[in-house]
Amino acid sequence: MSSAHIRALLQPPQRKESQTKATETVNLRFHSVENLDDLESLLVESRLRKDELARNVSASQSRVDTTVRDTRVTVEQSLERAQGLSLLRHSLTDELSDITRELLSLDYNEDRESTLLEDLETLHRNLKELQSVKDYVQVTERALKLRYVLHVSMPFCASIQSHSEDAVEQFRTPSMMTLDSLRNYQSLQQYVAIVIQSCSTVEEESSKQRLNLVEFLDTLRIQTWTDIKAALSTALTSAAEKLGWPTPVDYVSCAPQDRQAFESAFFNLLKLQSFGREIHTEAPLMEKDGLYPFHALIQPISLRFRYHFEGSRQTNKLDKPEWYFTHVQNASHEHAPFLKSVVQSLLDRSEYRGINAWREFTLLLLPLLSRKLKKTVPMLLGHPSLLAHTIYQALSFDAAMLEEGFMLEGTSDPDKKAKWDGICEVILGNPDWFEAWLTGEKHFVEDQYNEIISAPDAWQVAENNDDNDLLESKPTNSSRRVKSLVEQVTDRYSPLPHPIQRAHFLIKIQLPLLDSYLFRISSSLDAFETLSSIFVGPVPGALSNITGREVSSSQEGTRNLTSGAAGVHRLCKALLSAGYIEASMERWGEDIFFLQLWSEFVTDSVLHSWAETYDLLPSLTDLDAASPRETVFKEIITRYHALSVRAESMIVHLVCGEIEDGLRAHRVTTTSSTTEHDALGFPVSQTLLAPIGLLSSHLAFLRGTLPKTIFTALYRRIARRLADHILQHEILYRGHFSLQEGKTIRAECELWVETCHAAIEGALGGGHQRIQAPWNKVLQAGRLVSLEGDAWQQVYDVTFGTGSDQGWEDVIAGLVGIVELGRNEVSTILKRRRDYNTGDHM
Repeated sequence: MSSAHIRALLQPPQRKESQTKATETVNLRFHSVENLDDLESLLVESRLRKDELARNVSASQSRVDTTVRDTRVTVEQSLERAQGLSLLRHSLTDELSDITRELLSLDYNEDRESTLLEDLETLHRNLKELQSVKDYVQVTERALKLRYVLHVSMPFCASIQSHSEDAVEQFRTPSMMTLDSLRNYQSLQQYVAIVIQSCSTVEEESSKQRLNLVEFLDTLRIQTWTDIKAALSTALTSAAEKLGWPTPVDYVSCAPQDRQAFESAFFNLLKLQSFGREIHTEAPLMEKDGLYPFHALIQPISLRFRYHFEGSRQTNKLDKPEWYFTHVQNASHEHAPFLKSVVQSLLDRSEYRGINAWREFTLLLLPLLSRKLKKTVPMLLGHPSLLAHTIYQALSFDAAMLEEGFMLEGTSDPDKKAKWDGICEVILGNPDWFEAWLTGEKHFVEDQYNEIISAPDAWQVAENNDDNDLLESKPTNSSRRVKSLVEQVTDRYSPLPHPIQRAHFLIKIQLPLLDSYLFRISSSLDAFETLSSIFVGPVPGALSNITGREVSSSQEGTRNLTSGAAGVHRLCKALLSAGYIEASMERWGEDIFFLQLWSEFVTDSVLHSWAETYDLLPSLTDLDAASPRETVFKEIITRYHALSVRAESMIVHLVCGEIEDGLRAHRVTTTSSTTEHDALGFPVSQTLLAPIGLLSSHLAFLRGTLPKTIFTALYRRIARRLADHILQHEILYRGHFSLQEGKTIRAECELWVETCHAAIEGALGGGHQRIQAPWNKVLQAGRLVSLEGDAWQQVYDVTFGTGSDQGWEDVIAGLVGIVELGRNEVSTILKRRRDYNTGDHM
C-alpha cells in the first residue's frame, strides 16, 4: 500500500459527501410515500452499520499505531547500518588511493622512481624493438652479402669486407657473359622475393602500406641490376672509344683486338638483356625501351648534346632550334654505315636479328630532342614566331628522317607496327601548345591579309602570271598574293601527322581567309551598284541625262568611276580576282593532299561532325565515303563562282546599258543631214557612231584585260543582248518603215558585226562566223527588211504560203544566208515594211 493511499484513508469523513450518499440511498429505496413504512427498519440497519464501522476504525487505529512503532524501530536500525557502511566505504577509498599511488606511472609523477612493473614493461618493449632491429639488419646484411657491396660506413656490414671480389666488379672485367654469371644476382632476387612474400601479411594489416624494408630490398635489387648493366656498358663504351666512337668509325682500319673487344662487350650486353628477360618474368624491371648496347653507345652522344644545347654555351639558343635538330640528324646519318654493316651483322648473329640497328639507334636518339623540346617550348609560348620556327624545324626533321627510311618497324618499340608520329608530336600532342601555335599562325595570316588588301597596287591586274597551271587566268595582285598566302599556310601544316590537326588549319585559317576575300570583293560590287546610275532603276517622271542639266563635280567624279572604261575596269578587277581564286581552289581541291583530307572528313566521326556544323564546308549528306563527289573547297568555290557570275552580269549590264542609252538617243534623233557611208554605200546616222564606238572601245578593253575563255563568254552575252535590243527596238516595235529605211537598218546591223570583228579579230578563234554568231538573228532580220524585187516577193510567198518548213528554210538560206529566226518571227518582221499589203508586194 502506497503512502498516498494511507494518507487518503486517514482523512476524516466528509459531511457533504455523506449527506449526498444518504440522499441517494433514500431515493433509491423509497420511490413513493407508501414505501416510507420501511424507514424505521432502514434506520436500525444504519445504526448497526455505524457501530460496526466504529469498531473497525478502532481496530485499524490500533494496528496503525503498532505498525508505525515497528517501522520507526526498523528505520533506526537501518540508519545505524548505513552509517557503518559509509565509514567502511571511506576506509576502503583511502586504502585504494594508497594502492593507486603505489602503482602510479612515472609519466604522472616524474619525481618518483619507476616501479618494478614499469621497468619490466620497458625492458620487454625494448627487447622486442631490438629483436625487430636485429631481424631488419640481418635481412639487410643478407641482401648486401648477396650483392657483395661494401658499405664501410655501416657497422653491421663490417663482416662483408672480408669478401675478396665485388659481384658488380666482376662484370667490369672482359669475359663471356653466361647465365651462371648472374647466380649471385638470382640468389638476391629469390631472397628479396621471399622477404616480400613474408612481409605481405604485415602490409595487409597496415592497409596495404608498403614496408620500408620491402621498398629498400626492391630498390637494392633494381640498383644491383642497374650496376651490372652499367659495368658492362662501361666496358662497351671503352671498347667503342678505342674504335673512335662517337666520331664516325672506320671499322676496317681498327686493330683486331679492339674489334674483338667491342664485339665481345656488345654480345655481353645483348646476353645480359636476354637473361634479364628470363630472370625477371615474375618481377619485371621498369626499364627504358631499347637494347642495352645502343643505350651504351648513345651515352657519349648524349653528353655532347647536353654540353652544347642544355648549358650556357653559345650553341644553346632559343632562336636556333635547327642546330640541335641538325646535331641529332647528323649523328644518325654519320653512324649509319657503321650501324648498318658492323652492328647489324652482330645483331643478326644474336636472337635480336629482327632489329634494324640504324632504326634502333635513331629511336634511342629521339629522347634527347624530346627532353630538349619539353624544356624549351614553355619559354616560346610568348614568342609566336619562334614557336612556329621550332615546330617547322621539328616537322622538317621528321620529314628528313622518314625520307632516310626511319620507321618504328624493326625497333624495340612496343608499338612497332604503328606509324611514327614524329618528334613534332611532343609539341603538337600538347593541346595548349598546339592552340598557341594555331593562334599565332592565325594572327600572322590575318596581318598578311590586311597588308595585301591595303596595298596600293592590290587591285591592279598583274602584268604576268607565273602560275603554269593557271596560264589562262589573269590575276590581280591581291588575288595572286592571297593565293600565295593560302598555299603558304598549306605548306606549313601539310606535314602534320594527324588529320584533325590539319583540319584545324583548314577550318580556322584558310577557309575564313578565303571567305574574307570573297566578302571584300562582294562589298566592292555592292558599292559599285549603289554608286552607278546604270544599276539604279529609272524613276517615273524623272529627267534623263539627255536634258543637258549639269551635275555637281562630286557626282561627276563618282559617275566617271562607275561608268565607261573606268567602271568596266573596276568590274573586271573584281571578276579577275574572284575567277583566279576560284580556279586556284578547283586545282587545290584535286590535289592529293586535300583529297585525302576530305576523305578524312567523310570517314572520321569528329571531323564529320565539324563538317556538318561549319557552313564553309560541303554538306556530307548522302555522300559516298569510297568515292566522294565533292572536294573540300566545293562550298566556297560555289560562292566564288556565284560572285564571278555576278561580276560578269554587271559587266554585261554596264556595257550594254551605256550602248543602249546611246541607241535610245539615236532613235529619238532624226537622221542628220550629215551622213557617212559604210562599206555598202548606205548612209549611217551620226548618232549611231557614238554607241558603235563605245562598243568597240569596250570590246577592245575586255579583250586586252580578260582571259580568252571569260572574254568569249562575255562577248557572246553582250552581243546577244545588243542584238536582241536592236531587233526589238529597231525592227519589231519601231512601227512601219520604208524600203530605204530597211536598207539603212541592214547597213547598221552589218556595221555592228564589222565593228565587233575589227575590235576582237583573232581573239575568239573560228574566224568571222564565230564573231557573227550572236548577231545572226538581227542580221537575218536586217537583210529581210532590205529585200526588194523578186527576192522580196519570193520570201513573202514562201513565208505566208502553205509550203513546208523545210522548203521555207531552204529559200531563206538561199536568199539571206542565215536561218536563225522562226517562220512566225519572219512573218512579223516582214509586216513591218510599209509596202507590205495583201495585193501589191513591191
